[in-house]
Amino acid sequence: MSEASLFVIEDLRVAIGDKEIVKGVNLTIRSGEKHALMGPNGSGKSTLANAIAGHPAYRITGGRILLGGEDITAMAPDEKARKGMFLAFQYPVAVPGVSVANFLRSAVKARFGAEAGGKDFRRVLKDQMRLLEVDDSFAARYLNEGFSGGEKKRLEILQLAMLQPRIALLDETDSGLDIDALKIVSEGINRSCGADTGVLLVTHYQRLLNYVRPHHVHVFQGGQIVRSGGPELAIELDEKGYEKLEGAAA
Repeated sequence: MSEASLFVIEDLRVAIGDKEIVKGVNLTIRSGEKHALMGPNGSGKSTLANAIAGHPAYRITGGRILLGGEDITAMAPDEKARKGMFLAFQYPVAVPGVSVANFLRSAVKARFGAEAGGKDFRRVLKDQMRLLEVDDSFAARYLNEGFSGGEKKRLEILQLAMLQPRIALLDETDSGLDIDALKIVSEGINRSCGADTGVLLVTHYQRLLNYVRPHHVHVFQGGQIVRSGGPELAIELDEKGYEKLEGAAA
């Protein structure tokens, strides 16, 4: 593996119960690269993202995951997060009793150390909230409680900005966003994911990729990557759909 290969998945297989969902995935993401993983409902895209992050409902039955050359396959989710992995959920959950500011402070301390939770934290948080057009009052609100779909997705990108991950897994971040919110969220992704960060965007639609331009696009069907290409592949998918895409598995 070259030094530039930040994140590597080798022959990864994932099961839910006795059913295999992910069936031997290979993928390499280099520093600064954005990869889009596109596929129909039920193809296993979200299962792949959640399994990589260590969700206990998904059992890795084969293969391995490397971050910066280190095998992180069997690590617990919190260990993976400390190593620099970030997952933006398709359906972010509410956490009553925990404010947005306290949640983010704890997460930043766990990622960077206790000294990261001081005055600089408050300044950076306020700056990032302003950039994402999140009202200051949200810092005191309970995490995702009573938030609209768009507000939850902006909060996911706020977490991304604060945690500065090495690899960002974004699971259908565009879901439920109107065009204005999509632009703001996309700008947040582009701003937060620079030359040292790898990105895996899981999405159904090409519209997100108009704003977050991928270096590589992969078609995911039946638990496998069946075709890969450049940004033009997303346009072809948008025009033809998955069933008529030339070279994709039946």
